[in-house]
Order: sequence, then structure tokens, then C-alpha cells
Amino acid sequence: MTETPLNGEYDDWLDGIEAGEPYYVECSEGHGWLPPRRVCPDCGSRDLHEEPLPDSGEIATHTTITVATPQFEDDAPYVTAIADFGPVSITGLVRGVDPKDVSMGDAVGLEVGERETTGERAVVFRPR
Repeated sequence: MTETPLNGEYDDWLDGIEAGEPYYVECSEGHGWLPPRRVCPDCGSRDLHEEPLPDSGEIATHTTITVATPQFEDDAPYVTAIADFGPVSITGLVRGVDPKDVSMGDAVGLEVGERETTGERAVVFRPR
């Protein structure tokens, strides 16, 4: 994996996923958010705490990229998706399944992988 500078709380969140302890941030009003932040954008609360992320999510929407920009050309074709994990939605790459077999409603797990082209860490969904 290519070493890149840390990106604050986002990299801490990726570290949590890699350690098997994925989480999201929730305020005292019950609003859940990712990426981690210091103030709830719904109610302005600064009383935020980490909550465990559910073990699996469900693909809400997806698209297959067949012609990628030069930055991601070695990754193509790839599927990018938004999956709902309880109170939060996460964007990531779908791997471990043929792109034409990805469907809305598919159950997925969460892990950290890397981009083929850049070697940077990326959020990855795998079928459950």
C-alpha cells in the first residue's frame, strides 16, 4: 500500500474499519453522521459520540464506471455504490462480484481496500 499523508478523522475512521471496529458519529438527538465531525449538521449539537456501525449494509444505489479518468483508469471497470448501514449511508467500491451482478438491495459488508491506480486506501463493500 502506498503511504499517503493522514487525512484526519477520515483516516481514523478507516483505521477503525481495518481494526474491526467501524463506527459512525451520533449526537444526543439521535442523528447519525459520516464522515466523523465535531458538530451535528442537523441540530448543531456538539455532544457527539461514536456508535458501532452495523455489521452489514444494503446497496441503495450504484453505478458501473467503464471509462474512468486517468486517475482511476487501472481500476475500471468498477462499481461505486452508496450503501445504507443503519442511520448512515456510505459511499464505496463494490468488489468480489461481477459488476453486472450488483443490484440495489444487495447485502454488503464493509472493509478497507486500495485503489489499483493510486494505491490509496478506499472503502470497499463485499457481498454478504
